[in-house]
Amino acid sequence: MAMIYCVEDDDGIRELISCALKSGGFDVKSFPLAKEFYEEISKRTPALVLLDVMLPDEDGFMILNHLKSDVTTKDIPVIILTAKNSELDKVRGLEAGADDYITKPFGVMELLSRIKAVLRRSSKDEDMEKTPVITINGLTLDEAKRQVMYNGNEIALTYKEFELLKYFMKHESVVVSRNKLMEKVWGFDFEGETRTVDMHIKTLRQKLEKGGCEGFIKTVRGIGYKI
Repeated sequence: MAMIYCVEDDDGIRELISCALKSGGFDVKSFPLAKEFYEEISKRTPALVLLDVMLPDEDGFMILNHLKSDVTTKDIPVIILTAKNSELDKVRGLEAGADDYITKPFGVMELLSRIKAVLRRSSKDEDMEKTPVITINGLTLDEAKRQVMYNGNEIALTYKEFELLKYFMKHESVVVSRNKLMEKVWGFDFEGETRTVDMHIKTLRQKLEKGGCEGFIKTVRGIGYKI
């Protein structure tokens, strides 16, 4: 059974999540504090982390940044589970590398469904690691190093910009809709909102063009984007 770590300081919610995960066929360990979570994850790598944001000892966004900046934990799927429900908070979490963002209160069946969906995507992503380095027209993306180079010059990208570019490069010449990008890169239906995609496409284009790689991402009017 897949092991899931849950970081949640509310005793009642933590117990509810633990019971739900066990009934769904998962092993689970829960932690009220970031310190205890760090100690355990240094010993064993879980299949997924459920992460609250408002914790007494360390902000959940800081924990997420810590996980994604460490080579030993950066590939662990993370679902943020929090009462912070503003669009800005959601974008912040997803931009930092969260695979999904669920707001409280939540339904147990929905929680289990979204956990399973993230684990399925994570499994498919592992299969795609067979091509860790992709090069198209002088632009090279190295998944292992999380590095993008154009004609020998590095282009610095945020986590989600990198994931967007990786998806485009692995689907060369395929027209991809905004909704498909939300599903594949952000990992869930962002309530029909596609401005997040457009915003990240815009900043990705700007960084590519600044690095000398112009016209790489094309807009297909009324449909989406392609390279």
